[in-house]
Amino acid sequence: MSRKKEPGNAVRATIRDVASAAKTGKTSVSRYLNGEKNLLSDDLKERIERAITLLDYQPSQMARSLKSGQTRLIGLILADITNPYSVEVMRGVEAACRQQGLTLLVCNTNNQLDQEKHYLQLLSSYRVDGMVVNAVGMREAAISTLQQAQLPMVLIDRKVENFSCDVIGLNNAQATTEVTEHLLEQGFEAILFLSEPMTVNTRLDRLQTFLKRMQREPDRIAEQGEVELSDTAGLEALLHDFVSRHPHKCKAVLAANGAMTLLVARAMRRMELVWGQDIGLLGFDELEWAELAGVGITTLKQPTYDMGVAALEQLVTRIQGSQEPIREQAFAGELIVRGSTAQI
Repeated sequence: MSRKKEPGNAVRATIRDVASAAKTGKTSVSRYLNGEKNLLSDDLKERIERAITLLDYQPSQMARSLKSGQTRLIGLILADITNPYSVEVMRGVEAACRQQGLTLLVCNTNNQLDQEKHYLQLLSSYRVDGMVVNAVGMREAAISTLQQAQLPMVLIDRKVENFSCDVIGLNNAQATTEVTEHLLEQGFEAILFLSEPMTVNTRLDRLQTFLKRMQREPDRIAEQGEVELSDTAGLEALLHDFVSRHPHKCKAVLAANGAMTLLVARAMRRMELVWGQDIGLLGFDELEWAELAGVGITTLKQPTYDMGVAALEQLVTRIQGSQEPIREQAFAGELIVRGSTAQI
C-alpha cells in the first residue's frame, strides 16, 4: 500500500509511491526520470507526471549518481574570493553550470596552499565530476596535490609549471604590451610595475613582458616592486621611494591586478598624490569604481565572465571523455582609457 504524503508530513515519497500512484511499474518511472520518455506512451507519461506532482516527489540525487557514475557536481577553487576577478569568474562558471544542469561547489583558499590541498581532497571525496581551479601558486606541493586529484580539471588565469592541464586566461603578452605602450605614448618617463610576490605565472608573465618592452626605450626608466596586499606600510614606502628618486620625471604606476590597483589608489590618497595630475596610474582588471575615482582610473579589462564560461565548457568536454590535446585559450583584453593616464 502506498503512503500518502500529508501536509507537514516529513515522510518523503519514493519511486515506488510514484509507480503505485501512476498505476505502473518502477521501471517506467525510472525511464521517465532518466530522460527516456520516448519509450513511454503519452498516457503513461501523463500519469507519471501527475503522480510526481501530487506526491511532490524529489529524486534522490545521490542514488542517481551512484547508478550513473556521475554526480553532476562541479568544484570551483578560487585563490581569493575577495578579488573582483574571482567574483566574475565565479559568475561565469555558475551561469554555464546552470545552463548545463550542473551544480557548483565553490571553495575559497584565501591564497593558502594548505587550504588548496584540503579543498582538492574534499571535492574529490564528494566525487565531483570535475574542477575549475584558480591555483594558489607554482610550488611543487601544489603540483603533487593537483595530480593526486585524478579528476578532469581546467586551470583558470594561473598555470602550474610541469602540470599538464587545460588553461583559460588572458593573453598577458598582448595585454601588457598594450598598456605599456599606452603609458609610453602618454609621455611617462619612469614607470613602476607593482605586484604581489611573483608566486604565480600571471604576474611573472606581465612583469617580463613589461621589462622586455621597456628595454626598447633606453631613455625611459622601468622599475619593479613587490609587496603583499596586507603590507600597507611597505607599499607606501615603495611609492615614496619611487617618487622621491625621480622628482623631475613624468611618473606612472602600473598595478598588476585589481586588488593592487585599489591598494595603490588608497595609498596615493593618503600620500596626497593625485593620479592624472601628480602621477599616472593604470591597473589590470576593470573595477566598478574605477570610472568614479577622481578623474577615473585607466584599466585593462579582462573578459572575466566569458573566461569562466569557457572554463566550464572546456571542463565538460573532458568529463565527456575528450582526448584532444591540452588547450590553452588566451583571451584578449580591452584598454579602457581614463584621466589617470592623461599627459602630465
